[in-house]
Amino acid sequence: MESEKLSILSLPFSTRAEQPNASPLATYLLSLISIKRSNLCVSADVHTTYDLLSVAEEVGDYICVLKTHADIIDDWSEKTIRGLGEISRRKRFLLFEDRKLGDIGNTVQSQYIRGPLAICTWAHLTNAHLLPGPSIIPLLHSAASSCLTSLNQSVDTIITAGSPHTSRESSNAADSLDQPSSISNSTSVTSTSPAQSLPVSSATSPGPSTSTSPPQTLFSHTRRKGRAGSLTTATTTISQTFEPTSPRHPASLMHSLSMGEDSNEPQDKQKALEELGPPPHARGLLLLAEMSSAGNLLTPEYTNACLKAARGNQDFVLGFVAQRSLNQEADDAFLTFAPGVSLPKEGDELLKGDGKGQQYRGPEQVVGRDGVDVVIVGRGILGAMDREREAERYRNAAWEAYERRIGRR
Repeated sequence: MESEKLSILSLPFSTRAEQPNASPLATYLLSLISIKRSNLCVSADVHTTYDLLSVAEEVGDYICVLKTHADIIDDWSEKTIRGLGEISRRKRFLLFEDRKLGDIGNTVQSQYIRGPLAICTWAHLTNAHLLPGPSIIPLLHSAASSCLTSLNQSVDTIITAGSPHTSRESSNAADSLDQPSSISNSTSVTSTSPAQSLPVSSATSPGPSTSTSPPQTLFSHTRRKGRAGSLTTATTTISQTFEPTSPRHPASLMHSLSMGEDSNEPQDKQKALEELGPPPHARGLLLLAEMSSAGNLLTPEYTNACLKAARGNQDFVLGFVAQRSLNQEADDAFLTFAPGVSLPKEGDELLKGDGKGQQYRGPEQVVGRDGVDVVIVGRGILGAMDREREAERYRNAAWEAYERRIGRR
C-alpha cells in the first residue's frame, strides 16, 4: 500500500492527466497546472466585487485555481459572475466556490443550482462534507448535469396574432373590429430565456442541436356570428449547444511544456494554453476530508469514508480538501488541495497559526513530504503590498517542492 502511494506521488501531473480513470475536468486541470507550472490556488476572501475582481486580475497569471466565498461578497450579482468568468478565461484558471455543502439531498441540490449564488452556473469546482452520507455525491452530480444542460439551452417563442382571411367577404370593414387594437395583422413578439424550467437530461452531445415544435394554436377560432375569427399562434424553438466534454488532444508544444521541458519564450506557454483550449463543459466536486483548523472533529474514520465514496464516483469527484495525499491504491488518481500554507519572508520564521485556530505549514512540508497537489493560500498573498509578486513567490516555492517530490530537482 505504501509503495503504491509513493509511486503515485512520484508521477508528474502530465502523466496523471493521461490516466484513463481521470475525469475530463481533472485531465484539464492537471494539464493546465503542467503548462502554467503552477499548483497554487489563491483564496480570495474579500468582501466586495471590486476587491474580488482586483485579486483575480492581480494573481491570475500565477494560479491554476481561484477559490471564492461568494456568500461573503456584500454586493454579489450577475456583474460579479460575468467579471469572474471573463478574467478566468483570459488568465486561464478554474473557479472553486468553497461552499462546503452539507445538508439533506434536496437542500444541497437547491443550494448548488439555485438562489442568488447559483454556484453551478459559474464555478467549475465546489466542495461538500460527507456528513449527510455518500448519497450527496450522485445528487450533486445529477444537479450539475441538469444545470449544465439548461445553461446551453434557450427557448425562442414567436407569437403571431391577427384575423384569418379565408374569403373576400371576411375582409370587410366590420371584420376589422374583431382585431385587437394593440396588435395589428402579422405582429410578431419574440422572447428568449434560459430553459431552466424544462425537464433536462444528463446526456451530452458533441455539437449543436435544434428542435422546433409545430405551431400551437392558442385561440383557434374565436368567432362571433357575422365576423371573422381571431387567430393567435405560438411557435417555440428549443436550441441546445454543448461544449466539448474532454480537453483537446495535446499538440506537440503543449505536450512538451507539460512534460517539464524548459522554454524561455513566453509565447510558447501562451501557444500551449491556446492548444489546450477552454475548460470542458463539466463540473467537479472536492470532498472535505480533513481540515487545517485546530481541534476539528473530522476523524480518521470519516476521512476513510470520504476516500471510499470518492472511489465510487471518480467521474465527478476530482479529489479532496485535506492535509495530505489520500491516494493509496493503484487506481487512485485524486487531486489533493490543502489550505493553511504559509511562506515566511526571507530571514523570518514560519508562523505556526493565526490565533484563530488556523495552523500553518510551508510548501516543502505540504507538497514535498505530505504529497499535496495544490496549495491554498489566502492572507499570505492578500495582505501583501504587491500581490502579484507575492503570488509568483508562492507559486515558485510550491512548484519547486513538487519538482523535488517527483525527482526533477
